[in-house]
Amino acid sequence: MDSQTPSFTFKQQLLAAFLVFLGAIMFSTKAVMVKLAYRYEVDSISLLALRMIFSLPLFLLIAQYDRRKQQESRQALTSKDWIYTFGLGVMGYYLASLFDFIGLNYISAGMERLILFLYPTIVVLLSAILFKEKIGRNKAGALLLTYAGVAIAFAQNVQQGEDDNLWLGAGLILVSAFTYAIYLLGSGQFLPRLGTLRFTSLAMMGACVAVIGHHGIVQQWQLFHFPAPVYYLSILMAIFATVVPSFLISEGIRLIGASNAAVIGSIGPISTIILAYIFLGESFGGWQWVGTFLVIGGVLMISLQKHRSKA
Repeated sequence: MDSQTPSFTFKQQLLAAFLVFLGAIMFSTKAVMVKLAYRYEVDSISLLALRMIFSLPLFLLIAQYDRRKQQESRQALTSKDWIYTFGLGVMGYYLASLFDFIGLNYISAGMERLILFLYPTIVVLLSAILFKEKIGRNKAGALLLTYAGVAIAFAQNVQQGEDDNLWLGAGLILVSAFTYAIYLLGSGQFLPRLGTLRFTSLAMMGACVAVIGHHGIVQQWQLFHFPAPVYYLSILMAIFATVVPSFLISEGIRLIGASNAAVIGSIGPISTIILAYIFLGESFGGWQWVGTFLVIGGVLMISLQKHRSKA
């Protein structure tokens, strides 16, 4: 896909790089805001539901805008398109977010972002299993480097005895990364045909409906008894850690390609660690930093190898 990226002017490419950089930092604030909200004794399902309730109107507006803009050239959606797009949204933004929010009860924001950043390696492994794509030596080395980095960072967390349920939290975040990787694999056949705005909006609407329905079944939509800061944080999370960055990064990818965007987006884990230190008082030891840079290095190696193989 990167090899087919159209040529853009230097200013456009510079703007795209800024969009991806800003989007990655905005996405990285999500874990910090979740941890801040948990201080007010809000449960994971309610917080996720509030995030989606405040996100849904924005995605509806964006979908309507795209519908009017592309009215003449847009293709009609088949029943299969609706089912698959909504299904992928449920997988990538409902299940992934659910496991992520629950996992953040037991693990630091910095470690959460580090484990989530494994999703490109999971895409590689799933492609090898499902589509029989070969994993060469370089890619295998990158995978080993990445998982060794997580192991090093996680080992220091274990030594520090941060939480009795640290393993549970790490496992839940890993499942979140796994479900998001499935979403990325499945979205490849729909994004080129439906377009970024249309596909992302529809997928997110499917996720929003699933989350809100889940909360209704489990907790009967009892969402209006929390302290005011919970709602402030939910609104901020919906706007600045969900809707805006999703489209910033999508536009950046359109202009400079996924591989270049991955390089710039590697600021995400570092940004989360810094923000968690500032707002949550989380410490990150020397070996955890070593693990972080190993993970980022391995993910970048995989992203750049994908780019070279498509060039």
